[in-house]
Amino acid sequence: MTHVVKTLEVGGRTLTLETGKIAKLAGGAVQVSFGETILLCTATSSGKPRPGLNFFPLSCDYQEKYYAAGRIPGNYFRREGRQSEREVLTSRLIDRPCRPLFPDGFKDEVQVIATCISFDNINDGDVFAMIGSSAALAISDIPWGGPMAAVRVGRVDGELIAYPTYEQRESSDLDLIVAVGPKGLLMVEGGAQFVGEDDMIEALLFAEQTAQPIIALILELVADAGKTKTVFAAAPVDAELVAACREAAWDKMTTAVRIAVKQDRYAAVDEIKAATVTALAERYPDQAGDIKGIVGDFKSEICRKQIIDESTRLDGRKLDEVRKITIESPYLPRTHGSALFTRGETQTLVVLTLGVGRDDQRVETLQGQTSRRFMLHYNFLPFCTGEVKFLRGPARREIGHGVLAYRGIEPVLPSDEMFPYTIRSVSEVLESNGSSSMATVCGTSLALMDAGVPVKCPIAGVAMGLIQEGSEVRVLSDILGDEDHFGDMDFKVVGSADGITALQMDIKIEGLNRDILVQALAQAKQSRLHILGEMAKVLPRERDELSVHAPRIFTILINPERIRDLIGPGGKHIKQIVAETGASVDVADDGKVHVAAVDQAVAEKAIDLVRAYTDDVGIGETYNGTVTRIEDFGAFVRIRPGMDGLVHISELAEGRVRSVEDVCKLGDELVVKVINVDRQGKVRLSHREALGFAPREGEDADRGGGRGGRDGGRGGRG
Repeated sequence: MTHVVKTLEVGGRTLTLETGKIAKLAGGAVQVSFGETILLCTATSSGKPRPGLNFFPLSCDYQEKYYAAGRIPGNYFRREGRQSEREVLTSRLIDRPCRPLFPDGFKDEVQVIATCISFDNINDGDVFAMIGSSAALAISDIPWGGPMAAVRVGRVDGELIAYPTYEQRESSDLDLIVAVGPKGLLMVEGGAQFVGEDDMIEALLFAEQTAQPIIALILELVADAGKTKTVFAAAPVDAELVAACREAAWDKMTTAVRIAVKQDRYAAVDEIKAATVTALAERYPDQAGDIKGIVGDFKSEICRKQIIDESTRLDGRKLDEVRKITIESPYLPRTHGSALFTRGETQTLVVLTLGVGRDDQRVETLQGQTSRRFMLHYNFLPFCTGEVKFLRGPARREIGHGVLAYRGIEPVLPSDEMFPYTIRSVSEVLESNGSSSMATVCGTSLALMDAGVPVKCPIAGVAMGLIQEGSEVRVLSDILGDEDHFGDMDFKVVGSADGITALQMDIKIEGLNRDILVQALAQAKQSRLHILGEMAKVLPRERDELSVHAPRIFTILINPERIRDLIGPGGKHIKQIVAETGASVDVADDGKVHVAAVDQAVAEKAIDLVRAYTDDVGIGETYNGTVTRIEDFGAFVRIRPGMDGLVHISELAEGRVRSVEDVCKLGDELVVKVINVDRQGKVRLSHREALGFAPREGEDADRGGGRGGRDGGRGGRG
């Protein structure tokens, strides 16, 4: 196999595609490099279809090896385990634009694997995994209609940037990943900080332009190292069978698709399929599956024709009409915030929980461990579509939908300094007929406001669709599940009245032009404003007070040098505060202490104990202490948790004291006054001055003198 290397300057850096050196037994293998971030991407086919499948068995997997960043995994086994959320999302980014480019009817098993083997902590590997996977498919013998190129777009100080670094992304108000095929946009995924529609269109067109040299680079690689593609021909259409099905089912299907209720419509369609199989059983005895597939295609054909010719949809709505919305918030009595959001036949119950710092999610990545204070979890329950399935962990689709909603909501959350809570939103999809992820966005926005979280503004989301037949184009607002299935585009837009915060688009047609983008985004904004208006009728802004069931967090600032005094050996002191009060106490490295409790009195008690461990004592302050140790030269008195001071025998009483035990015994309570704190923090106390006697005249500065002072100093450290 010939070793081939292709390079291209893009975004001020060098993109390198290399093949023929490693993983030569894969169907196609490409090493892609950008900076010192390197990925190995492979594409392999089984070479034969799996029998009985009615779908294309493509699997795309992205994996990050911790050795790529010179790190050892922090889990118990010290090796990479199940895919992380980030790896799942990147796997979806590879799958979504690659899948539509395979020929219809192709059923061979295909596996694409992208592995990050070197990470420079500057350039994110996800978008280059997409490029490398595209190149691997392109040079393989697998029939595929690529290549595809992926571009990450940022915007810093109003300037669009291709492939921004991590540092640039921190100051960017836009973060888009755009996949571009030979004939135009294929997929868009990303977030923004209230970016306007016109600016978003410019970013998409910038990505499309940037992708062209990369597509050309992959084609050069194919010319020098590509294998001959396997010839695939789809099974010929049985025109006679199609005609027989059309005669038996077309008119019935035309009536059935106008049934507005999803379950009734599905039941009618299933009945028509079964009746057609029965009617054609004698002529086509072994083709029940083919008949059902043909009749099912009639449904899509009729619906598309109805939308183009009559501008009427399945449920009778106009093209730009949003389904009826009903909202209940709060919905649950004991939760911190909740909302039941129903739009047509899609319904989500969103429940919000407020926690404290220790509830933050710890996330391990190639960059190291980070914490996440906002979590959004999306659950797609089987009964929401009338199905019966085993309850498993979240699938890739659920993770992807949850992150889309997270991305749309995150820009409106208050800072940690303003609102030091951990926030978890859980969306339970109870009914689904399209746009459940957008219902999750709306429900989460409402639940946040119901909980009293001071969000910057409400957020709403809507899923847009597209039907294109020749030059005729129809944009659909708030699409149904069927419209997503037979439509040419699924375009989800999240944002406020001021701009877009998240975007996700999957396109099935070729050549999505600027005019269509302008129309789709304008119609999406109109629908978004309508939804925000419906939400405002129930909750125009956040509630003035937190839920009575939510913890109250109080923040105090201590000297960072006293943190270890608060924590204590092995966490003894802080555990004691928690056990004694029932409050939650979290300490940050900068000296911020968050004390949380549902009951304010409990929190105040915990705060007093925190201050007792950390506040510096002042000369002249008086305390009721407890005698903890007795020596010949004086008594040690605990004036605060973890802080003892020495009362020298000369400071126990006004006159001469022969023995310390003549004045106090171990465990006695003793009122004392602070008379000195030296540079090492050793505290000297006086019982006699606390009783009102004047300081003794002629004593040295530390008031200890001689051997007693030195012994007292050592005791003070205890």
